[in-house]
Amino acid sequence: MKKVPKAAVSLLLNYFVDDPLPKLPKLLTLAETLDRGHKRTNKIRRLREILMDENNNWHLFVKKLAEEVDPKCLKKLVECFFVNSMLDGIPLAHELSEKYDGNIPWVILMDPTTACNLSCVGCWAAEYGKNYNLSYEMLDSIIRQGKELGIHFYIFSGGEPLVRKKDILRLCRAHQDCYFFAFTNGTLVDDEFCQELRKLGNFALAFSIEGNREETDFRRGQGTYQKVIEAMDRMKAHKLFYGYSACYHRYNTENVVSDEFVDDMIARGCRYAWYFTYIPIGKSARTDLLVTPEQRAFMYKRIHEVRATKPLFAMDFWNDGQYAYGCVAGGKRYLHINAAGDVEPCAFIHYSNVNIHNVSLLEALKSPIFMAYRHRQPFNDNPLRPCPLLDNPEILVDMVKESGAKSTDMEAPEDVEELTAKTREAARKWAPVAEQLRPRPKAAQPAEAAQAQVTQTTQAAQAAEQATQQTAEQAEAQPPTQPPTPPSA
Repeated sequence: MKKVPKAAVSLLLNYFVDDPLPKLPKLLTLAETLDRGHKRTNKIRRLREILMDENNNWHLFVKKLAEEVDPKCLKKLVECFFVNSMLDGIPLAHELSEKYDGNIPWVILMDPTTACNLSCVGCWAAEYGKNYNLSYEMLDSIIRQGKELGIHFYIFSGGEPLVRKKDILRLCRAHQDCYFFAFTNGTLVDDEFCQELRKLGNFALAFSIEGNREETDFRRGQGTYQKVIEAMDRMKAHKLFYGYSACYHRYNTENVVSDEFVDDMIARGCRYAWYFTYIPIGKSARTDLLVTPEQRAFMYKRIHEVRATKPLFAMDFWNDGQYAYGCVAGGKRYLHINAAGDVEPCAFIHYSNVNIHNVSLLEALKSPIFMAYRHRQPFNDNPLRPCPLLDNPEILVDMVKESGAKSTDMEAPEDVEELTAKTREAARKWAPVAEQLRPRPKAAQPAEAAQAQVTQTTQAAQAAEQATQQTAEQAEAQPPTQPPTPPSA
């Protein structure tokens, strides 16, 4: 595989990151000139139109990056994330995937520790205590093995990963050709840490937040919202690159994507947003917190609206399946290594055949549960039903049983039949709605028509099952006394 020439990239970046907006036309003209086969000419020209339109949200996005983010952070973002990870890394991963007949991911999610300085309601990691940690040597080994496979992007979760911030910063120094990212509760972000982030340039954060002060403090503890806001303000003052992460469920979905909330996050310096839907992991998890089909459809539409109108790159881990050609787990785009070393196909699928302390990364990717994923992906021909747990639970049961994978839950191992029993009804209700929203090859339906179809489909499904499900639905409708938190931070 022919790699992007690093010396040329470095020179170009040094030129570009210093006052990038006026230089964009020249850069795009160069890109068009280099497109000798004219395969991307139309896309480049469209990109020029968007970025040079002062009224376009993406022009404002680039403008904010140029004015508010340190040039070194921008350079490392482009060099490590876009060039090393995407332009070089993804083609190499695809090449090796064919060679080894196994999935090679774009990114590895790993938990340095189960320890956390908070005890958030509904977080499964909150039950694990401080008993499990991946050593610095093991984290370093995973990264070194990953780079041999073309992987230059690493995400930390937990627990609270910044409990191990000295080791994480050490990893960022040792691997300046990689980009690092962490989900964090934000309470351990101080000025000294921000100064280190600015020096390194290759480490970004996503602050876990659940909406306003009342919503966040209810789940994460009194005063947590203010600490998160102070951490964001501190990151902004140091001209760093960061965003936020929100778990949406039946009782907060509309709030965490409201104009008021999103605009506030942008004003506080957030450049991206990761949205995760609630998944009932753990034997005591509550199924009534799963979003309704109408709420999931609303999120699908709303995230597209945010991306089209706000200077913020927003992602929905479940509803963006059409861009990833289905589920991204099982090594297809990512995998998860927990703090005990168990190599899992997904942060929400706690089943594994192997532990990273006993096998190489490549061997883990060739283990039975990962091969089961590879042979079945995509799990559904509708990209809006990508997940084997939330959308296709019968497939997850088959894969776990076929592979002989064991539960890796650290406190209460859960049989896969028990787990999927909590999502089967949600999957059944979402299926007809997802079919109405299914992306078509031709022009998309008007938003109003799409929403009307969603409502009609949902109402029809509800009417058909009313006689048999009335009691269950009444129970589901009871508001929670304590909503959940996402697992990472």
